[in-house]
Amino acid sequence: MNKPLRRIAIFAGVLIFALLARANWLQFVQADELQSDDNNRRGLIARYSQPRGDILAADGTPLTGSTKTEASDFAYKRTYKNGEMWAPVTGFSAQIYGETLLEGVYDEFLTGTDDRLFFDRTIGMLTGEKQGGGNVTTTLLPSAQKAAFDGLQGKEGAAVAIDPQTGEILALANTPSYDPSKIAGMSDDDQQTWTSLQKENNASQPMLNRALRQTYPPGSTFKLVTAAAALESGEYTLDGKTDSPSPYKAPISGNELPNWSETIPCKNASIRVALQYSCNNVFAKISEELGNEKMKEAAEKFGFNEQQFVPVRAVASGFPEAEPDLNAYAGIGQGSVTSTPLQMAMVTAAIANDGALMQPYMVDKLRSPDLDIIEETKPEELSEPMSGATAQKLQEGMETVVSEGTGESAQIPGYTVGGKTGTAQRGVGNSEKPYAWFVSYAKDQNGESPVAVAVVIESSDTVRDEIGGSTLAAPVAKAVMEAVLEEKP
Repeated sequence: MNKPLRRIAIFAGVLIFALLARANWLQFVQADELQSDDNNRRGLIARYSQPRGDILAADGTPLTGSTKTEASDFAYKRTYKNGEMWAPVTGFSAQIYGETLLEGVYDEFLTGTDDRLFFDRTIGMLTGEKQGGGNVTTTLLPSAQKAAFDGLQGKEGAAVAIDPQTGEILALANTPSYDPSKIAGMSDDDQQTWTSLQKENNASQPMLNRALRQTYPPGSTFKLVTAAAALESGEYTLDGKTDSPSPYKAPISGNELPNWSETIPCKNASIRVALQYSCNNVFAKISEELGNEKMKEAAEKFGFNEQQFVPVRAVASGFPEAEPDLNAYAGIGQGSVTSTPLQMAMVTAAIANDGALMQPYMVDKLRSPDLDIIEETKPEELSEPMSGATAQKLQEGMETVVSEGTGESAQIPGYTVGGKTGTAQRGVGNSEKPYAWFVSYAKDQNGESPVAVAVVIESSDTVRDEIGGSTLAAPVAKAVMEAVLEEKP
């Protein structure tokens, strides 16, 4: 080969080598980045080329659907049935704005790209039939969800119901809410609706998941945790008198902490009487005597200071390290202690379940497109915040609250109901309207408790002097308990 030809051959070889190097770089190094690039619509077009799998209630009722669309190169978009009621559970799947909550957690499963559906995809390739996405069956009861959603109408608040024996979430409602169907597409109406729902344009924040993502001072419902810590310490009994002056004075500042009425029998009251009348002086004094370390330890056994995954993430409720005054206030659910509605439902469920706290969850099964069970959730114990004996004493106390205390409005004929009211003060000098709380459980004639509920009312048109857990939150909790009892008599 003469010299010019040899140079051309070498140059051509270099070009071929560069081409191969570039092809391999794109194929093996940049493939994922290019595939997920926002400007690459091939993935999105493929994602919306077929209907998503469905999210279903516990009884198999579909909560979602898909509809054909002609408005863009996306063949399908998501639809929701009674979307406002179920939005805190399903979240949304929107062509522009992505996915949240169960739609987000199980996005790959619902679109059919999850590795667990590999066999179904392979069968589809062999048979020529296009395989759709899998289905997600939740643990939520439609009747309980409706009772919670209807009860919250006209208010800002949330409700969570749990089966204490399994940890299944039976209801998870939120108001105000929004319809995910109205933001699922790409039209101008979808985008205007999205804009109107954002926090900066809507002070009531309908897209805020108050049940899982918002924390509140739990008020007097937290006295259950303080009572559990006291009974577990062995230094207190349910009916023994406590050395509790009324009003209570904070240990450092000496500031007085009054009870809601000067006529209720709170001076030196027992824990049972203190729960019955919701005495601040008793539980603030107990929290001071146990100290911050023991109180924090007791709260963390119930799940405080940790995020919960149900499997959607719930923010951590907080019981921080605190100086003596703040620690005393924390013992009555004020000061720096905060809680989600889910967390207080967990506290109540543990008490109703004789001291065992089950891991809360709201997905029962994952099914393939041909309905084979791919994955099933098994109940799992999360912790044991208290002994069975302590839990049963607390049940006695909570049942006294409902039979002859501040929670009488939650009574259900034929069932034993235990509860605790809460009215959480807020704002500088308690200048803002308080939050109304109620937590409760119901037992059947065999002593089995199929439901524990936590309800918080953040805002309503009720005049300030009439705001209380018994008047605002207890009726919602009662309706949810009745709905569950009808399903699980």
